[in-house]
Amino acid sequence: MGNQIRTTILLAVMTALILWIGQLFGGRQGMIIALLLAAGMNFFSYWYSDKIVLKMYRAQEASPQQAPELFEMVQMLSRNAGLPMPKIFIIPQEAPNAFATGRNPEHAVVAVTRGLLNIMDRDEVTGVLAHEMAHVKNRDILIGSIAATMAGAIMVLATMARWTAIFGGGGSSDDEGGGGAIGLIAMSLLAPFAAMIIQMAISRSREYLADSTGAGFAGTPEGLARALDKLGRYSKRLPMHANPSTAHMFIVNPLSGRSLMSLFSTHPPLEDRIARLRGNSKPSSPVSKSAEDSREARARAMWDRLSE
Repeated sequence: MGNQIRTTILLAVMTALILWIGQLFGGRQGMIIALLLAAGMNFFSYWYSDKIVLKMYRAQEASPQQAPELFEMVQMLSRNAGLPMPKIFIIPQEAPNAFATGRNPEHAVVAVTRGLLNIMDRDEVTGVLAHEMAHVKNRDILIGSIAATMAGAIMVLATMARWTAIFGGGGSSDDEGGGGAIGLIAMSLLAPFAAMIIQMAISRSREYLADSTGAGFAGTPEGLARALDKLGRYSKRLPMHANPSTAHMFIVNPLSGRSLMSLFSTHPPLEDRIARLRGNSKPSSPVSKSAEDSREARARAMWDRLSE
C-alpha cells in the first residue's frame, strides 16, 4: 500500500509540473494546452507503445510448439497470479534481460532475450517471468508509460519554452498568470531534471513491489534472487543495445554498464533487491562452478529447441 500511495503522490507532482510549465508558458490558456499535449501523448502511448518497443528490439513471438517449457512456466505463473495468459516474445540479443508490455492484462506481452534463456536455469527463468507477471498484475506497465510520457511532455514543453525565451517570446505576462522570460528560462532548466528524478523514483518503487509480488507467484524468492545476481554479473560483460527511453521497462537496467547512465538509474541497486528478497527466506548454499555450468547447459538446450 505504501508503494501505491507513493506512486500516486509522485504522479500528482508530475501533473503539477506540467500545469506549472503551462502557466509560465501562457497563463490559463497555457495550462490547458499543456494538459492537452500530455493527454494526447498518453493516449498514443496507451495504444501503441507496446508495438513500438517490440519492433524496436526486433522481438519475435514464440509459439507453444517452439518453446514448450517457457509456455509451461508462464501458464503456471498466470494461474498463480489470476491473470490471462500473455503473449511471449523472444528478443534476439545475447545480453540477458526481460520486460513486460501491453496496455492491460488482457493484452500483455512478456519478452525475454535469447541471452537470458542461455544462462538461466528453470528456477531462475521462472523468477524472472514471475517478476514480469507481477508488473502486469500491479498495472506497472500503464503507470510506467504514463510517467515516461508525462516526463516526455515536460521535456517538449521545456524545450519550446527555452526557444521562446531565446527568441524574445517571453511567455505570457505576469498579469496573465505567466512568469515572463526569466520564469521560462528557469523552468526550462529545472523542470526536465525534476521530471527525470520523479520518473526514476516511480520506477524504483515499482521494481521493489514487482520483486515481492513475483516471489509470491513463483512460490519462493530464491529463483529471482539468483537470477538478479546473475543478471548483475552478466550485464557488465554483455552490455545491451538499448534505447534509454525504454530502460525503465527491463528487469535490470540495460544501461548499467555505462557509468554516466548508471548515475541516473531507473532501477534500485541489485544488492538491495536481492537482500530484500532473501530477507524472507534463507539464502541457498553457494552454487559450485560445475553446477552453474550444468544449469547453463540445460538452459542452452532449451534455447536450441526454441530456435529449431
